[in-house]
Amino acid sequence: MYIFTCEDRFEDMMCCIYQAWKKALKVGHGCVRLERCGDEQPSLFDEYIHTEYREEEYIKVVRSIRSKISDEAYAYVYYACLSVEQDALDAVYRFLISGFREGADVVFMRTDPAVMRIKEIRRNVVHEARYFREFARFNSMNGKVYVCHIEPRSDVIYEVALHFADRMPSENWLIIDDNRNKAVVHPVDDEMYVRFLTREEMELLADTESVKDEYTDMWKAFFDAIVIKQRYNTDCQRNLMPIWMRKHVTEFH
Repeated sequence: MYIFTCEDRFEDMMCCIYQAWKKALKVGHGCVRLERCGDEQPSLFDEYIHTEYREEEYIKVVRSIRSKISDEAYAYVYYACLSVEQDALDAVYRFLISGFREGADVVFMRTDPAVMRIKEIRRNVVHEARYFREFARFNSMNGKVYVCHIEPRSDVIYEVALHFADRMPSENWLIIDDNRNKAVVHPVDDEMYVRFLTREEMELLADTESVKDEYTDMWKAFFDAIVIKQRYNTDCQRNLMPIWMRKHVTEFH
């Protein structure tokens, strides 16, 4: 078995797919598996091949998916690559095998295990992004910049940021993924961008959650005001707002 590995970045994953497919043309798709770095399960009889980012390979894979299958299939691939699921990258590869064979109709093939698996992964990622759009809480730094911390399992920080770019276009703000030392920065009336943060920057930004402003009090007052004590149900609350998502939610501090 030839196991192709890459960094946990969408562009690197597309290059990994390119190299794996190139090898599969010689040995067959059944002899190839894809894994992200950190997900490896070493075996004595497997050969590990680490792939690096190459722009021309990335462009070829993306162009082929969108032109030979469909834009909808590309969306499936993109969201699946954001997933924390261990088999997500290999699931994308198996989906593309069916996709390049069947074309645009592949997304309707509900009896194909590869299609159903990538749909499940995509659905979980979309739901997680939706949760964190709702649970994101900003702290105001002297009214000049708003800072939000989240810790999603999947890499959904950019999808969360798109929501606020549409609703807070004339504000300075940043959303920080504490799990990945990564932030989306949005300058006033400008395009947002992704930046990876150093350990020193993360330590400095960690103090922003201790800042109290009028919005902090408003959130807590609103949370207390809507409570109906006679209908208090912790099980239902945990179902709708899982405990692991509450770490940075103001009203639970």
